[in-house]
Amino acid sequence: MTELEAIVARHSVRQYEDRPLDEDVKAILQAAVDKANEASGLHIQLVTEEPNAFSKGLAHYGRFKGVSNYFAVCGPKGAEAEELAGYYGEKLVLLAQTLGLNTCWVALTFSKRAARFELAEGERLIIMIALGYGATQGVAHRSKDASKVARAEGEVPEWFANGVAAALLAPTAVNQQKFRFELLPVEEGELPKVRATTSRGTQVQVDLGIAKYHFEVGAGADTFVWA
Repeated sequence: MTELEAIVARHSVRQYEDRPLDEDVKAILQAAVDKANEASGLHIQLVTEEPNAFSKGLAHYGRFKGVSNYFAVCGPKGAEAEELAGYYGEKLVLLAQTLGLNTCWVALTFSKRAARFELAEGERLIIMIALGYGATQGVAHRSKDASKVARAEGEVPEWFANGVAAALLAPTAVNQQKFRFELLPVEEGELPKVRATTSRGTQVQVDLGIAKYHFEVGAGADTFVWA
């Protein structure tokens, strides 16, 4: 399964089988976590066989069942770290999908007190990602029309349209899809420039990071540069 295929196949899953992660799968995920942390400066942690975070406290309202594995996405305060959390967290989510796993981004409906993670000085828990072998594969949610989240003068390049299409499949808090992509004019010979922005709302910077990674996968990361 390619990353683009994973984007299409992946949906949020809240109920999981009582099955531990395979050892080779854990090794692949941990290597990816280490790589993401090195590239981003985040402190993402893969936690396995820990059932309490999603069985106590607010987890009841999230209707989670059987979650005993998760990514604890930690890092410094601020919007930049939140965007990085979305971007690199989604890389891990898509990798998990290619490995036959399911995931769910979770901002509130878990027990922070019961969760197992470590914080260095100046760090905080930004968001959690439930992980495991899903009891189902989840269901797709409605997306906005591309014209509501993208702008390009004149004829729209195919790569830009593909990027927007992939971004519209990105998971966002309460499916709000508040991100926006704009193709900017450039001088002849320059790589195309894309500006990605978001409006106010719940977890919008995390959502923006997720959507930007989806856009890169759909458009091709070497096709353009971020403005």
